[in-house]
Amino acid sequence: MDLSVSVVARETSQGLGPVFGLNGLPRPMPPKTIKKPKKAVLFFEVEILDAKTREKLCFLDKVEPQATIAEIKNLFTKTHPQWYPARQSLRLDPKGKSLKDEDILQKLPVGTTATLYFRDLGAQISWVTVFLTEYAGPLFIYLLFYFRVPFIYGHKYDFTSSRHTVVHLACICHSFHYIKRLLETLFVHRFSHGTMPLRNIFKNCTYYWGFAAWMAYYINHPLYTPPTYGAQQVKLALAIFVICQLGNFSIHMALRDLRPAGSKTRKIPYPTKNPFTWLFLLVSCPNYTYEVGSWIGFAIMTQCVPVALFSLVGFTQMTIWAKGKHRSYLKEFRDYPPLRMPIIPFLL
Repeated sequence: MDLSVSVVARETSQGLGPVFGLNGLPRPMPPKTIKKPKKAVLFFEVEILDAKTREKLCFLDKVEPQATIAEIKNLFTKTHPQWYPARQSLRLDPKGKSLKDEDILQKLPVGTTATLYFRDLGAQISWVTVFLTEYAGPLFIYLLFYFRVPFIYGHKYDFTSSRHTVVHLACICHSFHYIKRLLETLFVHRFSHGTMPLRNIFKNCTYYWGFAAWMAYYINHPLYTPPTYGAQQVKLALAIFVICQLGNFSIHMALRDLRPAGSKTRKIPYPTKNPFTWLFLLVSCPNYTYEVGSWIGFAIMTQCVPVALFSLVGFTQMTIWAKGKHRSYLKEFRDYPPLRMPIIPFLL
């Protein structure tokens, strides 16, 4: 073997020159990898001012462009622990609308130095807790009057029972309604907002608990008189109540299936194979339509003025909610069905 070839081979194996192939020709050297310079990340600066006094509350430096409003709220909480994220409202204008938690900083109409305005929403409580409190109260209160516990109707009527069948049927319907609501709160409803102001629970409970006591007092009173048209009126009312309760539950299930768990996704609700959901063809909020129908049936069954007033007040409030949701659907979805009305087909 030629000594010069062995020397060259040894040198090339040590990286001192080209590497020869089997044919005796030098192999081409692999191209040198050129490291690409890293792109500089443009951070944002976020200034948070009090919406009322314009006082500077916080200055956040080096906030990532992809940061969401929810993440900015968490950063703000670190400097002001008394204002946890749920009670914060951040907005671009002191009198403007609150930004959504999922809004991304760099997609907002702000520069690299963003100014946000803070408003305290007050102490918050979860929607689940509010609903459970609202619905458990009427269930318990109504039963107190039904069993005629002492100090309500007088000692001679303590723990006595009504002789009218409609009174017992009304108790079953009322209890069923609120038990259904409690179970739906725990296992069916998916809330787009996690909390609501704590003060609202007192207003809501006053409404539900107060009306429950008022109607229960008269329906279970020892001097209560049955409906004018007797059993026929009760049977008709019971049919309305049961159908509307089934319809209300069907709509709640359809709305639940429309939104994945843990998501705030909004879609246009459409009828399913369940006939009770076909009301979606005509109204945007058939759950409210069925809810009002249930209480109208209960009012006809009991022929009780407090129940009728409760139905009227509930209808008024649910109409306001339905109109708001209907406007929201029209604004968000261009292809929203034009024939739908908020709560009453063809009318309202």
